[in-house]
Amino acid sequence: MVSLSFIFINRKTKLIVNLLITGSNGLLGQKLVERCVKHQISFLATSKGVNRNPDCYDTNYREMDISSVHDIEKVFKDFQPTHVIHTAAITNVDYCELHPDECKVTNTDAVKLLFDASKKYNSHFQLLSTDFVFDGEKGNYKEEDPVNPLSHYAQSKVDAENILRSEHNYSNWSIVRTIIVYGTGNNLSRSNLISWTISTLKNNEQIKVIDDQFRAPTWAPDLAYACIEICLRNKNGIYHISGPNTFSIIEIVQKVADFYGLSKENIQKISSQELNQPAKRPPKTGFDLTKAIKGLGYNPKTIEETLDLI
Repeated sequence: MVSLSFIFINRKTKLIVNLLITGSNGLLGQKLVERCVKHQISFLATSKGVNRNPDCYDTNYREMDISSVHDIEKVFKDFQPTHVIHTAAITNVDYCELHPDECKVTNTDAVKLLFDASKKYNSHFQLLSTDFVFDGEKGNYKEEDPVNPLSHYAQSKVDAENILRSEHNYSNWSIVRTIIVYGTGNNLSRSNLISWTISTLKNNEQIKVIDDQFRAPTWAPDLAYACIEICLRNKNGIYHISGPNTFSIIEIVQKVADFYGLSKENIQKISSQELNQPAKRPPKTGFDLTKAIKGLGYNPKTIEETLDLI
């Protein structure tokens, strides 16, 4: 196969883009690769382990352990990225609660290593973060709202954000907070709320779904658009990127069931207290998307607009 070795040049800003992606085997990582291929953006996809995405050329893939200074330095030296989009993380909230040290190494310490390399090579560094940095008492959060993490996972992301935000001599960074990313991909190691709902209900299995947590699920291609637009438009700072509407988790599951004509008899309503998960979740998040809409031309799809694309 032929390597995608061309260079993307933003005609408006004359910005040359050479994009390094971490976590490229994940759902968002795959959508970033897809967008790079479609728009002829030079990229290098990296993950720990082999390339699991058949839509990513092996010549555009490198194994990289984000906790290894040696691996990071070698990749940066060889590829010379102008931009880095860091999606790799442990996102299983309960696993992080039960394994806080591992969570810190992957979600926080690795960010410092990558950010240090980005500063050394003058690369824009973009960190993927989460709505869980908020305590969920307010909802419809703006970028400047104060954070208040409730779990080890959330704290690891706040600490990672603070590595960037506390750097006063280097402003070439962005933070993208998002909510319940969903979509389809190749050989994914984790499912997502929408895919899990479809497969479980199709198998006529019972599912317990919380009715007292509220989220704005995010279509993965929309998120990929926003992440790359931040790079192409040379933006810095924090951006909130999610779906346009906030629903309870059970409403989301019911919407999926209705769309596919699946029986809702197997959907059992349960409260967060009854479910008793190891990690505490914020009751209500959702984002004010004004900054992204105005600054990035962000126009996210509704759940109904995406379900026939899954």
